[in-house]
Amino acid sequence: MMLRGVRGAITVDENSEAAILGATRDLLVALIEANGIKEHEVASVLFTSTVDLTAAFPARAARELGWYGVALMGTQEVPVHQSLASCIRVLLHWNTDKGLDELEHRFMRGAHVLRPDLVDKGQS
Repeated sequence: MMLRGVRGAITVDENSEAAILGATRDLLVALIEANGIKEHEVASVLFTSTVDLTAAFPARAARELGWYGVALMGTQEVPVHQSLASCIRVLLHWNTDKGLDELEHRFMRGAHVLRPDLVDKGQS
């Protein structure tokens, strides 16, 4: 079994608690369903959000999904000029037997521009 990184990102329509938590939940569910991820296989999850998203911690969405034993960390994205706004990114550290080429990453809503190579493969 290897520790693998599964990536995802999603944009948020507004800086509100409901929008941030709802988008993060959508992203996590998409990653879980695409990969068959179980909570006990997850080592940790790193969440980042852009500086314009301040109404809620995205990691709270994982707790609301029942992930109470997983180590979660949230941080702010570096505010690079002309970078994608209103974006939440996730790096999920997952213990799995899957190879790198078998991982299903998800870049949803406006975040598809971050990894068009994966969106072209139907992984949006």
